[in-house]
Amino acid sequence: MNSTPLRPASRHAAPATPPVAPIDRTPLSRRAAWAGAALITTVALAACGTSTAGPAAQASATSGAAATVAGATEVAPADGVRLDSGWVKAGSGMTAVFGTVVNGTDEAVTIVGGSSPAAGKVEVHTMAKQPDGSMKMMEKEGGLVVPAGGSAELAPGADHIMLLELKAPLVNGDDASVVMVTADGTELAWTVPVRSFAGAEETYVPEDH
Repeated sequence: MNSTPLRPASRHAAPATPPVAPIDRTPLSRRAAWAGAALITTVALAACGTSTAGPAAQASATSGAAATVAGATEVAPADGVRLDSGWVKAGSGMTAVFGTVVNGTDEAVTIVGGSSPAAGKVEVHTMAKQPDGSMKMMEKEGGLVVPAGGSAELAPGADHIMLLELKAPLVNGDDASVVMVTADGTELAWTVPVRSFAGAEETYVPEDH
């Protein structure tokens, strides 16, 4: 009986089999649904990101612009307290300021005194009837009251602003400045022209009359 010699075993191991990825057994229809949902979510997020500056911001900007326009076109209801048609009588020693004091505010204003670079004293005066029937001017008690939204007249023979102790004669054609003070401390700066006037020669009654 013939015997076949045995071959020695090979020293080289068989090459390793590469790992096989697990098979996704999820149905194709379900995977397609997931992909569609992801796409919709991405689009929705992108849309939200661009809409944060959309209608709300535009509405805010529009309302802000409208408010700015409204504020710019709004007419101021008052011009403060001013002196219209004001003038001061030319002269030396003492003289007076006349005109119409207009109160453009919503509160009454009381003018109690003032100052001027042209005079040593500035007072609010009026005409007062004396026991003998004559009219003499004196400081107005309580000051000049100008009603809210109204006016008060400064005129020869009536209420006026008195400039006392003039530092130099006031000449026709010049200007004179006064700073009047109200009861609450507000200052009213006015500049008026100097005019020649034959009247307003009242006699002054000092405070100690």
